[in-house]
Amino acid sequence: MPRLLCLLIAIISLATTLTVQGANEAEIDPPQPALTHAQQPILDKPLVERYILDELKALRMEQQDLERRLTIEITDRELAVADKSLNYANVTVTYFFYIIAGVASLIAFIGWQSLREIKTNTAKLAAEQLQAITEQYEEKFKVLEQDLKRKSRIITKNNREIEIINEIHTLWLQSQSAQTPEQKIAVYNEILTIRPGDLEAMTYKADAAMEMREFNWALSLCNRVLEVDGSNAHALYQRACAFACLGQEERALSDLEQAIENSVSFKEVAANEDDFANLRNNPRFDLLISTSEN
Repeated sequence: MPRLLCLLIAIISLATTLTVQGANEAEIDPPQPALTHAQQPILDKPLVERYILDELKALRMEQQDLERRLTIEITDRELAVADKSLNYANVTVTYFFYIIAGVASLIAFIGWQSLREIKTNTAKLAAEQLQAITEQYEEKFKVLEQDLKRKSRIITKNNREIEIINEIHTLWLQSQSAQTPEQKIAVYNEILTIRPGDLEAMTYKADAAMEMREFNWALSLCNRVLEVDGSNAHALYQRACAFACLGQEERALSDLEQAIENSVSFKEVAANEDDFANLRNNPRFDLLISTSEN
């Protein structure tokens, strides 16, 4: 099970990373010459997305089949244990009565006790033995029941996590095909509803807010991300764009510098960023992007 879950997470992480990277490169870089089939990103090739979804569906079906087989196996084991317990109790009581009968016959023959006393003592002793055996196996059944419930909870939790991952992956694919910032924000809101506090979703939501020219909203979203992860390069870059558009040049340059320190790829992005138009003649800005321009 851990191996299947790791494989699933690896496939989805690879697909999400490649999809987001392809979308960012498509938005930032100028149009490139047509790529050959071998050079195309893996998710742009025909049937790749369908193959991934089929693999996820197959994994979920295997998970459900494993749960069914596990339940049947545990039930069969419980029935086998119960059958052995009853058989053992039956044999024990039978031999016990044989022994008691022999002893009672001997005592009656000698005349130490009456048959009535022997019967009473035998019934009492047999009841005590049966009670002890019953309590012992009841305790074993309780342990088996608790173990079965624990495993069932783990299986249910894993199934739910797989469903959440599939749903979020589908929403990320929808966000890539969204045509307007409003549509993208609606998709990001759905992701945040399923997984509150998703830093990547909040960062891309801030990017969409910048497209809508809602600079203060984008600034607020970036601040929420940086409160959790102060070194998030994407959030620092988006906040630098917001500060630049709000006329706070020093704060914009400071955030841009940190973003470039954490991810050098933002140098080239900043060099072509329209939101930094009012920073073009600033020597500090020119110094930050000088490497990429060269």
